[in-house]
Amino acid sequence: MENLDRLALHSITTKPWNLETAVGKYREAGVRGISIWREAYEELGAEKAGKLARSAGLTVVSLVRGGFFVHPERGERRARVEANIELIHEAAALGAPHIVLVCGAHRSVRIDEARRQVAEGLEQILAHAEKEGVRLAVEPLHPMYAGDRSVINTLSEALDLCDSLSSSSLGVTLDVYHVWWDSSLLGQIARAGAASRLFAFHVCDWKTPLEDMLEDRGLMGEGCIDIPGIRAAVDGAGFSGMIEVEIFSRRFWALDQDVWLSKIVDAYRRHV
Repeated sequence: MENLDRLALHSITTKPWNLETAVGKYREAGVRGISIWREAYEELGAEKAGKLARSAGLTVVSLVRGGFFVHPERGERRARVEANIELIHEAAALGAPHIVLVCGAHRSVRIDEARRQVAEGLEQILAHAEKEGVRLAVEPLHPMYAGDRSVINTLSEALDLCDSLSSSSLGVTLDVYHVWWDSSLLGQIARAGAASRLFAFHVCDWKTPLEDMLEDRGLMGEGCIDIPGIRAAVDGAGFSGMIEVEIFSRRFWALDQDVWLSKIVDAYRRHV
């Protein structure tokens, strides 16, 4: 059974809990780290939220989430760049080493142009990230999201994007939910490791049938993803950071969250 030394949870995974409750419950369960969604610290503020987590002995793994650079209107694209710059300052205040980026898509922007807008947006915020010492972790999303959430859909595309901008502050987030199906995955994980661009590793599972594209993720072990195999490749590529459980699920949010947390810990031990 896997120990909990590298276990981290995203605050969204236990969405019904506020941040203060989540931090206390995670600590009691033996969780070691937390990735904090912006919605979870809006009232408290980034600096106080970071202090709250660290005072409980939790490592702040990341701030979630930035990006969403794609839009048909230039003024709106500029506003989104400014929002990401503000998010970089918040990550520094939070004490998060990186921001997870969902790069964006729009139904009225053709995919080649959308990818150009993503690269342009990243280029405009990179200097701010470098100045603040905050890394940017591009997360490729499953192709089912290419029309509305992200036009960066494979690990290869994400790494190509990073290479084109040539910054050590730019890397990738690997979420098994989005990339498990890709026949080139293992080779791209090795590529990410060799380039020191593998910043984050997220786990959950793909259940069948999938009842909702966004809010029906599976708990590790109840789906078809080879999580141990992917984890072995990630470890083999030199990644030694936290392993983050990120699960959006209406059925799990409807549970008693103490019961849900115990299920997560057990599944992590058994299937990660």
